[in-house]
Amino acid sequence: MSTPPANGHTASQVQRVYLLLTLLTTLATSFIWGVNTLFLLDAGLNNTEAFAANAFFSVGMVLFEVPTGVVADTRGRRFSFMLGAGVLLLSTLLYLVMWQIEAPFIGWALSSILLGLGFTFFSGATEAWLVDALGATGFKGNLETVFGRGQTIAGVAMLGGSVLGGVVAQMTNLGVPYVLRALMLGVALLAAFWFMRDLGFKPKTDMHTVDAMRDITRGSIDGGLRNRPVRWMMLAAPFTGGVGIYVFYAMQPFLLELYGDPTAYSIAGLAAAIVAGAQIVGGLSVPIVRRFFSLRTNAIFLAVALESIILVAIAIIGFNMDGLGMTAFYLAVVLLVGWALIGAIARPIRQAFLNGIIPSEQRATVLSFDSLMSSLGGVVAQPALGRVADMSGYAASYLVSGVVSALALPFVFLAKREHAPSDRIDSTESAAAGG
Repeated sequence: MSTPPANGHTASQVQRVYLLLTLLTTLATSFIWGVNTLFLLDAGLNNTEAFAANAFFSVGMVLFEVPTGVVADTRGRRFSFMLGAGVLLLSTLLYLVMWQIEAPFIGWALSSILLGLGFTFFSGATEAWLVDALGATGFKGNLETVFGRGQTIAGVAMLGGSVLGGVVAQMTNLGVPYVLRALMLGVALLAAFWFMRDLGFKPKTDMHTVDAMRDITRGSIDGGLRNRPVRWMMLAAPFTGGVGIYVFYAMQPFLLELYGDPTAYSIAGLAAAIVAGAQIVGGLSVPIVRRFFSLRTNAIFLAVALESIILVAIAIIGFNMDGLGMTAFYLAVVLLVGWALIGAIARPIRQAFLNGIIPSEQRATVLSFDSLMSSLGGVVAQPALGRVADMSGYAASYLVSGVVSALALPFVFLAKREHAPSDRIDSTESAAAGG
């Protein structure tokens, strides 16, 4: 269906820009995803310290999520995106320097916080920009499909970037993927400068910064924590998000352990490739899967339950790896594919649920607060689960991960009981439903 232009832009153009930015940023960041844990261990950190460094990345996101979301809601989503690309570029170069000089843990903690700051300028801002721009151009489709396309593009970029990063690391050294990441972030910054425009949203440049931030923050509390279905979904995020980031990064050394070769960096890249492939398939499957559910919360509840069961199954395989031999590796890969695929399908559905009941004026801030809750879970879960891995092995940490993930289920159930307008799936949804 054709849509009226907004300042010369159409819904199709908005989607193309969104997909381009998703492609560039995911490709940039994914160069290191397959080797990040190995990179930290190579720098002299143990498992506890490596995952603690990742936790400080989450600390940075917790500290800056809401402030940077307010920046996006006051000074513009394009401005926020460009800041994020610039900060990530600089912090990636700092990470590379830390590795070269074998810096002490405090250095990794500080540089990881800076990385978290960079990502917070992205989180909330990009999604809010998309939803408001689609609303301004008269888009009448469903958000799951758009988010699913973005996730498919992200999966393609992640698959290529993570595998390439692992291969490049094995052919050269663990630092080269970080150089590639910095270069691609520079390209993403330039692309945002040329193609990204704030549509359906007017930055509050006429207000004093402090007053604007106060108004946005107050409104985001009303649209977020005081918005009951949003609140319950946010409270589920620390359990699923905290476990998710640990499981992703622990895949690298865990698969190497099951494979039996700690230097097979290309196998470590397989961990990120699994998630990337799942994002591709999951994104393409969203329009089909949503037909089997009348409520989005039903789909989300089932996804969390299945993910928790799979993590426990992976743990059982890990406990029996000596008796299973290489079969343990292949079984673990299959289950990790299932875990990643389920999460990939559920993510766009959750995004549509939240965006449908968040006011446009506070969209970036509320979405950033949601991301903050997920990061808060990572702050606690990563060092704790890393400690479990140090003391009892990766299998034990996956068992605990499955239990922690299941703790999100009561909150999803409570969100379902609120009967939110965005919960019901139908064929007449608009991108501007939330505001």
